[in-house]
Amino acid sequence: MSDACGCGHDEPAGEDEQAPEHWWQVRELQAAAAAAAFLLAAYIVGWTGGPETIALALEWVALLIGAWTFVPSTLRRLAKGKIGVGTLMTIAAVGAVILGEVGEAAMLAVLFSISEGLEEYAVSRTRRGLRALLNLVPDTATVVRDGTPTVVSPDDLVVGDLMLVKPGERIATDGTITDGRTALDVSAITGESVPVEAGPGTQVYAGSINGTGALTVQVTTTAENNSLAKIVQIVEAEQSRKGDAQRLADTIAKPLVPAIMIFAAAIAILGSLLGDPATWIERALVVLVAASPCALAISVPVTVVAAIGAASKIGVLVKGGAALEALGRVRTVALDKTGTLTANRPTVVDIATTEPNTDITTPSTGPGSSASGGRTDGQERVLAIAAALEAHSEHPLARAILTAHGQTTAAVDVQAVPGAGLTGLVDGRPARLGRPGWIEPGPLAERVAAMQAGGATAVLVEHDGQVIGVVAVRDELRPEAGEVIAHLHRSGATVAMLTGDNTATATALAQIAGIDDVHADLRPEDKARIIGDLRQSSFTAMVGDGVNDAPALATADLGIAMGAMGSDIAIETADVALMGEDLRTLPQALDHARRARTIMLQNVGLSLGLIAILIPLALFGILGLAAVVAVHELAEIVVIANGVRAGRVTALPPTHPSASPEPVIRQAA
Repeated sequence: MSDACGCGHDEPAGEDEQAPEHWWQVRELQAAAAAAAFLLAAYIVGWTGGPETIALALEWVALLIGAWTFVPSTLRRLAKGKIGVGTLMTIAAVGAVILGEVGEAAMLAVLFSISEGLEEYAVSRTRRGLRALLNLVPDTATVVRDGTPTVVSPDDLVVGDLMLVKPGERIATDGTITDGRTALDVSAITGESVPVEAGPGTQVYAGSINGTGALTVQVTTTAENNSLAKIVQIVEAEQSRKGDAQRLADTIAKPLVPAIMIFAAAIAILGSLLGDPATWIERALVVLVAASPCALAISVPVTVVAAIGAASKIGVLVKGGAALEALGRVRTVALDKTGTLTANRPTVVDIATTEPNTDITTPSTGPGSSASGGRTDGQERVLAIAAALEAHSEHPLARAILTAHGQTTAAVDVQAVPGAGLTGLVDGRPARLGRPGWIEPGPLAERVAAMQAGGATAVLVEHDGQVIGVVAVRDELRPEAGEVIAHLHRSGATVAMLTGDNTATATALAQIAGIDDVHADLRPEDKARIIGDLRQSSFTAMVGDGVNDAPALATADLGIAMGAMGSDIAIETADVALMGEDLRTLPQALDHARRARTIMLQNVGLSLGLIAILIPLALFGILGLAAVVAVHELAEIVVIANGVRAGRVTALPPTHPSASPEPVIRQAA
């Protein structure tokens, strides 16, 4: 709850406290139901001519139960100098009691308890914090001290230590490689979809996963200052900033409440000086009740509950009313590339060969080979040799090549050359597969450069001492990406891409998707900085799926996580999560939230307009307390009915069968 509110809980839910799963488990709604039952009983006693004392006692019980949900916290906040809707509701209830209308005071308490319960129910379960990050740091690190390998805690590492990192291990803190070559999985830090080659002099970061080569890394930062620690610091700072944001009703109530209190006091004082004190004090109290934002207090929570419930039906998790309001205000959308615009599934997109299109026998393949008739024999041979060498590899590039080729007979005597590639025997002859530089591209140099400029990773293939071809692997855009970007542009949103991938890859994919504003080669803190810059000009949402996106998700006005494939930390940090893999839910969620926000504003306008009409009518004695409360109740029915409209949403049509089209494969001239 916002500090501005005169209601709700004083402290946020604890980290381990479970949020209610059902509306009947919300304590405010339980209290409201009990209070309503006693109030109904009081009405029945009055209607049937029962004893007035019993009816009055039942009204008092209803009032006390309803008031319990907001009066104590209101008083505590008043002691801190904080006021809000709850403050005015408390004063209105007290005024009604002074006027002898205990039943009307109880009705106000019941209605406000319901609005508070709905608000509580709309808020998402408490975030688990940043625990997911802790899993990225190993429990121990091996360092060389006094010439002897020693196992220590990452917290005991000091700048200058030499860490020994075995194949498959995570790196405990940031450092520089002094010995060894490898392929590093840095997706948790930079978002890079393909492992990067690393050797002496390469900077490495905490949480990165070593590939096949043993490394010696010189520590450059301590555990509390490494790249993961920076992510934690940014997320915590930005979440603290967001915790101070106020709800829409409280934003309006903050200046409204003291103004109404001053106005009512002025009526009582001036009226007493110029006329009958009893009459004007009573009118001042009726004015307080007339100015009670009952409809305002309940209209926004009802709209929020309806809209959030509808969003969940289309696979969009919205974490509370503040997130829904923010989603409706977004005008700039910053998108991560890997896992968000792309499916994070690298595929073979091109094969170039050094041989003319002749009938060449390809290496033997096992049953189920998916050799395509659309490729030349030379291209099939290149792909088959590459697949034979990669047959038992779990590397993302290997999976792409094996998927493109199908089942194959593994090469013999396959050995990994850290940071370079693979060697082995295919059909009894030596073969190599690896990066340009380790294998010279020769006549394929221009094609390799073109592949890299197109955002692909180029893998050269050599057989029997001769370079025979190159395979291009790229993490392609989601099939719906272009449609989504076009929809965002039509809705007036500005779109930017933020990625840790290289500039060539980012630019190539951005052009295909229709994105003009591209920021590449970014680390997490760089993304957060750029988001901060974007926020200066418009209300900005960040869409991402990984740990590397967490600082940007927290820094943005609104964080949106690709939930089904995102990391825990991304989901915890974000305000909204797209639970499926269909990116089309992003513009659909934005449109839905804009409509819900429009309904909220309609309800707020109606509520404020009603107050503006009732105050003068109460001031001049045209309406008494009973009439004022009746009008409030009618208005509440209207705003609730309007708020329920936010629960309408249309499901997306099924995605096109995303059959992976055969890549455009070209033959080198």
